[in-house]
Amino acid sequence: MADSSPSATHTLSFRLGDEEVVIRRIYEVVSIVNDILVAGWFIAGSILFFREATTTVGTWFFLIGSIQLMIRPAIRLTRHVHLKRLGSSAPGGSPGEF
Repeated sequence: MADSSPSATHTLSFRLGDEEVVIRRIYEVVSIVNDILVAGWFIAGSILFFREATTTVGTWFFLIGSIQLMIRPAIRLTRHVHLKRLGSSAPGGSPGEF
């Protein structure tokens, strides 16, 4: 269950059996996961380019990876707009932190 207090707006927590999973700095986590997925799409696309029979699938993977590269700045923008709306600034953050 997510904590909705003002100090926890960038934290997501939920129960998994007897454990509680807590994700802090959620925008940064989303950005990191996106970067890993981008790398995966490009690696898979590169491997698929080795065989002519899989070139079309490889091309689609490159397109998906390229679209995700465009998502990265959207995540950063969403984070900054969200922080602005709350009336605070990024604690300890820098303009290029992602």
